[in-house]
Amino acid sequence: MINQSDILFTGGSGLLGTTIKSLLPECDYPTSSEFNVTDFYKMDKYLKLKKYTLIIHAAAFTSPPLINKDPMKALEVNILGTANIVKLCMKSNIKLFYISTDYVFKGDTGNYKEDDPVNPVNKYAWSKLGGECAVRLYDNSLIIRTSFSPDVFPYDKAFEDQWTSRECVSVIAKKIYNLINKNITGIIHIGGKRKTVLDYARQLNKNMHIEKLSRDDVNFTVPVDTSLNCEKYKTFFNIRS
Repeated sequence: MINQSDILFTGGSGLLGTTIKSLLPECDYPTSSEFNVTDFYKMDKYLKLKKYTLIIHAAAFTSPPLINKDPMKALEVNILGTANIVKLCMKSNIKLFYISTDYVFKGDTGNYKEDDPVNPVNKYAWSKLGGECAVRLYDNSLIIRTSFSPDVFPYDKAFEDQWTSRECVSVIAKKIYNLINKNITGIIHIGGKRKTVLDYARQLNKNMHIEKLSRDDVNFTVPVDTSLNCEKYKTFFNIRS
């Protein structure tokens, strides 16, 4: 049984981190200045302050259009930063949860299982897959592929031609919380039923009109269908579809 106080969460100021604090209030949420994923030696020094059992690594550079403009930052944070986290976990035998993305898939079929081939279509997804490669070198780890947004959809437009398994962050946070004391390693998919992003947005914001948006309307590459097959997760928790 993992105690909350023995868990360190990177990216605590992000959407997932601020949401999961209500479920894990005793978890350690160091700031990026205290625990900078690009600074291995500073993080190593921080970890010597106490013994941790689990690191949930959610810190990332996540904006596809901004990553197109600054791929170096994505390399440093998402790939080298994750490799640093893996090295620290290896060194101290700490279990690792890595929060990845459904965008690691090409998006031409959907309903992706954990062992389906990956082939990202944009630089953001390649940087997250680079992080996955580092995590796969460490046996005591779990890659969590997922997609989430705020509980209230934050935009007035949404893709009508992109399919997803996205769920609101409060739902995803609870599902990640459920995994903490499960003896699971490897890769697992977390999400909901397949739907368009527009349908998802309108489900969240029933009292606000969401306009249609096409993938052709944006200046970065968007995969068509990255919906996830989440049967593995359902099996662990005896969830019936």
